[in-house]
Amino acid sequence: MVNMPKTGGTFCRKCGKLQPHKVARYKKGKDYPYAQGKWHYDRKHSGYGGQTKPIFWEKAKTTKIVLRLQIKEFWLLRDVNTLNWEDLRRERAK
Repeated sequence: MVNMPKTGGTFCRKCGKLQPHKVARYKKGKDYPYAQGKWHYDRKHSGYGGQTKPIFWEKAKTTKIVLRLQIKEFWLLRDVNTLNWEDLRRERAK
């Protein structure tokens, strides 16, 4: 988790000036159970037989955290990609 203030002043393109924004972490929505890929995967796995597709075992890279900035005046949402957690920590230490 990233230590970020709940609110922060950021430039708003609509207003053309610095405005207070509410900062929240972007979260993935709920998966639709009838999506084509999920449906095919479940169909392939039903019945007799084991795992049919390869399971990814390699270590994943550090994910970049996406922050949602919401302006307080008129509820305009904007997504901002932040740096990796290590890079963010290094920047704050400066």
